[in-house]
Order: sequence, then structure tokens, then C-alpha cells
Amino acid sequence: MTLSPQDSKFINTDVTGLGYARDFSLTDHTGKVRTLADFKGKVVVVFFGYTQCPDVCPTTMAEMSNVMKQLGPQADKVQVLFVTVDPERDTQALLAQYVPAFDPRFLGLYGDLATTEKVAKEFRVFYQKVPGKTAGSYSIDHTAGSYVFDPEGHIRLFVRHGQGPEPIVHDLKILLS
Repeated sequence: MTLSPQDSKFINTDVTGLGYARDFSLTDHTGKVRTLADFKGKVVVVFFGYTQCPDVCPTTMAEMSNVMKQLGPQADKVQVLFVTVDPERDTQALLAQYVPAFDPRFLGLYGDLATTEKVAKEFRVFYQKVPGKTAGSYSIDHTAGSYVFDPEGHIRLFVRHGQGPEPIVHDLKILLS
């Protein structure tokens, strides 16, 4: 069943019909190439970040872990994808350690620099290196929010960072019904 924007009572930003954030082709932390179609039948949450992020990324991943716990058995119908904006440091091995530590069902996705740039542009995600205090060290400023797709693979929501799991659980339950 597809809800129209008028039928939904989403707490997060309803972006149904958005003209971007349509698809990606990235490699997951197990080495498998993934596209949005691989997750048809599931609600998909896509978050862009990087493993060395000191604040937004780990709190978002922990928040999504809490969302999955609150969803109970319905969580098996949700796929959380962490897309790195730091492919230089976030190797397959690092993503394989970091991402499933929050929930074993979560997948880390990566591409080379050009692919990362292309996917970020498709999703209109901002990211930019910020030089650190020592040579070769840096952080990355980036968009702090997640995109949510319904089980048919249509973009439905933009979730702002830092609101706690309850509003996300509420909205995912609507999409799962």
C-alpha cells in the first residue's frame, strides 16, 4: 500500500516525489556491489558519514540501533545503510568493523572518490574536508540527516539528526504498514 502525502502523519520531513536521491551503486563492507533495488521490500534508511566522525555519525548510528530495538520483529524489514564520504580512510575492512558494531544488520557502503562524489551529488549531500592540526589529519563537514525509502524503493522522508528514536520509529511503522 502506498500512502499519499495527505494520508501520512509523518513527524519527519515528507519528501515523497523528490526529484533526486533516486539510486546508487556502491560496494558494501562484505565486498558486494549494491543498488537500491537490492533492498526492495524493505524500508531503507540511508545516512552519509565517516567512521572517524567524532559526533554526528556515531550518535546517528546509535540512534538507528535504538530504532531497530524499538521496532522489534519489524526491524527485519528495515535496512540501514551507512555511506562513507571518506573513501580514502574508510576501507572495506574498517567499515566491516565499524558499521555492524551498531547493529549486525547494518551495511557500510563505499566507492572510490569519483563514485562517492557522484552518489553524494545525486543525494544532494554536502561534504568537505577540513584540515586538522597535524599534516594529513582532517575531519569532514557533512550533511547530518538520513533519507528514508519505502518498501517499493521510493524516497519518502528526510530525517534530521539528533531527535531521538521515537519520531523515527513512528514514521518507519507508517511505512511498514
